[in-house]
Amino acid sequence: DVQLVESGGGSVDTGGSLRLDCALTTSTYYSNGFCMGWFRQAPGKEREAVATTSTNFVLYADSVKGRFTVARGNSKNTMYLQMNSLTPEDTAMYYCAAGVGCSLNSRTYPYWGQGTQVTVS
Repeated sequence: DVQLVESGGGSVDTGGSLRLDCALTTSTYYSNGFCMGWFRQAPGKEREAVATTSTNFVLYADSVKGRFTVARGNSKNTMYLQMNSLTPEDTAMYYCAAGVGCSLNSRTYPYWGQGTQVTVS
């Protein structure tokens, strides 16, 4: 069983910053090999990729390059997303995802958190 819990969402003014955290808990032996990623979904829009990271690489969606930073925490089962220079277009529910494969395609990931809301005004 794999569980993902996001935290750190909230409301911020345009140009502000927020940090999101994701914690993965699992009893499976291969948890350290998981790829973890961030996705977001705004009302009325499809879910889109934000960033993904494994132990040796990072991928970003073009819309967030240069503004967002994703990294695994001190524990390989944690991940954070530092979001800077936020705009109203970044308003969405942000989801943490995990799986064996790494990509910016949401179908790659079988495990998902419940999401945390980010609102930029």
